Amino acid sequence: MLKSLKGLVFFLITTIPIYAQSNIDCINDETLAKTSQKKMSEALKTADSLYKSSKNPLHKAQSLILSANLYQKKGDFKKAICYAENADVMIAKVNDPDLASRITEFLALQYRLVGLHERSKKYIIKGFKIAKKIKDPKRYNETQGVLNQELAHCEMELGNYPNAVKYLELSLGFFEKVGIIGEEVVTAASYRLLGDAYFKQNKYDLAENYYKKAEVLLKEPSCLLGWIYNGLGGIRLKQKQWKEAEIYLIKAEKIAENNHQLDLRKAVYANINDYYEGIEDAEKASLYAVKYVKMYEQINAKNNAFVNEKLNTEVSSRRNIQISIAKNIAIIILCIALGGLFVFFRSKQKKQRSKLRSILRSKQKFTENHKEESQNVDFCNISVEELDDKETDTAKKRSDSLMTAETETKLLELLNDFEKGNLYNNKNMSLPFLSGELNTNTKYLSYVINRHKSADFKSYINRLRINYIIDKLINDEKYRQYKISILAEECGFSSHSKFASVFKAVTDFSPSAYIKLLDAENQLDKSVHFQENN
Repeated sequence: MLKSLKGLVFFLITTIPIYAQSNIDCINDETLAKTSQKKMSEALKTADSLYKSSKNPLHKAQSLILSANLYQKKGDFKKAICYAENADVMIAKVNDPDLASRITEFLALQYRLVGLHERSKKYIIKGFKIAKKIKDPKRYNETQGVLNQELAHCEMELGNYPNAVKYLELSLGFFEKVGIIGEEVVTAASYRLLGDAYFKQNKYDLAENYYKKAEVLLKEPSCLLGWIYNGLGGIRLKQKQWKEAEIYLIKAEKIAENNHQLDLRKAVYANINDYYEGIEDAEKASLYAVKYVKMYEQINAKNNAFVNEKLNTEVSSRRNIQISIAKNIAIIILCIALGGLFVFFRSKQKKQRSKLRSILRSKQKFTENHKEESQNVDFCNISVEELDDKETDTAKKRSDSLMTAETETKLLELLNDFEKGNLYNNKNMSLPFLSGELNTNTKYLSYVINRHKSADFKSYINRLRINYIIDKLINDEKYRQYKISILAEECGFSSHSKFASVFKAVTDFSPSAYIKLLDAENQLDKSVHFQENN
């Protein structure tokens, strides 16, 4: 019995990592689909029994990485990382660079998938050091190929696409020397990443070439093929070849809908949204915008749930190591220090955000009171939704003479209450519409807005809408991930271009530039977060 269990361990730890690194989510989903819950539970119990029966650190490390792989297949990133971290501790007690390298590859991948890129890089660097001790040329090339592929992922996350291409070419060179079964899948994964890297650099011919190379190597529909079709569809969108784009995106969506990988669905929905916007089908574009946002929120919730939980809960149950009083004190002091740093950076970030709001409000007020006559953009001339608010000066003066002070005060109070809600984001907003909501007439309403809000009706609504979306961008990070067209729809604009023009006129920034400014502030949080995990 023990021999068969060891055979299972050897099979999993020697075959899973190399394939998992190339296209982990796709393979996990396909494997999980073929494995019943009962068999998965039995496999986990077997791995646990093997750990208890193991007498030395090497066998314990083997059983732990087996459990990690099983939890990885199950989609439980937290437990997969916990068991792999414990395996990393165990393998450090023996001289086995082969298994040690597989464990570091596994951890580098898992931390990247949950968004902890600095911690992932830590294990990549550790993996390169271990690889120098591997004597088997085949295993050495496998390790180098996987680690260079992981480095390419990291560079792409940072937007360093030329560096990503360099690492992917190195990765392919190492994989070509291996000659293992399944090399086609590994190579196809690198080709697909090269396609992505060139696509991001707007080199569409090169990108298509690598996507096609990857497609040829894949014999059956798979998650990886879904990514390739989505990439080819994206190229056709850029080239405005709508019919061909539709063909590829239909294929990509079919694979995505039959797959558990949320990232693939999110990417496919984004491209399909662009497709329908391109052919001016607003109804279907909105449908896929909603699907995209739903996927984004699910992915974000999943990653946040992992990051916010302590990884050492499951690890401590395996280690059974007595921690000395001195170490406990050191940990407490370290936690207090990290907590102090976190509070300091959080306080500093809040002050920066407060200052940013003040600057924006000051600029807005200045723009309202000092409009340029010629060269500067006047956002008052940009229609909200072709609003009918034209009145002559004579009509406005007549409103002044007809309106009582009591009526004017009451209408101003109603306007102030109106600003506290978000009715101004209604796409049907117009001067007659709002007059009806406030139970007044258009002349009175136009007069009060001009006199007390220092703007005509269009300018007034524009300002309220842009201030609304600014507050959302500042206070809710998920809005910074939305496409500009989704932000435009959120605050009532019917077109991307009109929203961008008004936004820049009000803030002096384009929407994308403003989001980058807020993200730059957010790096303070990230630096503290990575320190906690290192």
